Amino acid sequence: MSENTYRVGEVAKKLNVSVRSVFRYIHDEKLRATKIGYWRVDENDLKSFVIGRTNVGKPMKK
Repeated sequence: MSENTYRVGEVAKKLNVSVRSVFRYIHDEKLRATKIGYWRVDENDLKSFVIGRTNVGKPMKK
């Protein structure tokens, strides 16, 4: 785990989505998170989540 972790509200602001969407990503196992008192998302896991959902470098569908 890296030194930087974010709470769900912080992740929602960074991704410009609702808190509910972040909880959905966590529940659907799309975004890794750890619950110790409250949900925390590691910075590296957040970066992997964003990279996995980009269309840059992927072939376009016909």
